[in-house]
Amino acid sequence: MIHAFFRPAEGNATTGGHGAFDATEHTRGPWAVDHQHGGPPAALAGRALEAVAAALGVPTPLRFTVELLRPIPIGRLVVSAEASPEGRGVRRVHGRIIVDGVEVLRILGLFASTRSVDVDVVPETPAPAPPESGAEVAFPFFRWPVGYHTAMELRYARGKVGDPSVFAWMRMRMPLVEGENTSPAQRVLVAADSGNGVTAALDWTRYNFANPDLTVALGRLPEGEWIGLDAEMRTERSGVGLAATMLWDRHGVLGRGAQTLLVRPAR
Repeated sequence: MIHAFFRPAEGNATTGGHGAFDATEHTRGPWAVDHQHGGPPAALAGRALEAVAAALGVPTPLRFTVELLRPIPIGRLVVSAEASPEGRGVRRVHGRIIVDGVEVLRILGLFASTRSVDVDVVPETPAPAPPESGAEVAFPFFRWPVGYHTAMELRYARGKVGDPSVFAWMRMRMPLVEGENTSPAQRVLVAADSGNGVTAALDWTRYNFANPDLTVALGRLPEGEWIGLDAEMRTERSGVGLAATMLWDRHGVLGRGAQTLLVRPAR
């Protein structure tokens, strides 16, 4: 068994974040046995954007906007990214993932270079509790023995699965890409797509509540392996919902995440 979410496809060079990758069973999501969770492919696309931005000299990510255009199969993914024409102090990098000739994911990243500025900084508010304060738990709505739910460690500092508002800690048990170190931004993207999953405020035996998008805005990059999700989930009778997530590390808030949810009866 490969202990990574993805491995470079045999015979395909992966340079500058581009290339072909084979998804492993650790990417499996909760809705279908042959479909991925949104977090790993979002992070894989973000990896390609980071490589392009670094080559441009703007290595700091400010925001990622991900569109999950259709269910992403557990198979071979072709990833590409390119920069838009130069902006004023901010560079925009676009990327996409193709599976069997079909575009399944689209991503836009905003990147900048940092500089020292003499401003008053609001003191950090420590996280409500460290990851070690909570017992390890498992996502109850994954129906298969191996998948994203077993590749991620999950602990609650406030609330539990099924509550509309929770604080949960998550960390990856394995690298995003086999043989590579996972970047801080990639760690955020892998976890941030679980805002709706750690709350799971609807009965998952009756409803699906998948998200067609993910937005992550970053004030800084996380330190350490653990990502905290202070998440709230709301749903409406129109079949639309929203998961809003404050993103943390041990030292304080680092950003915000948002997912639009489509609520449908479970099949």
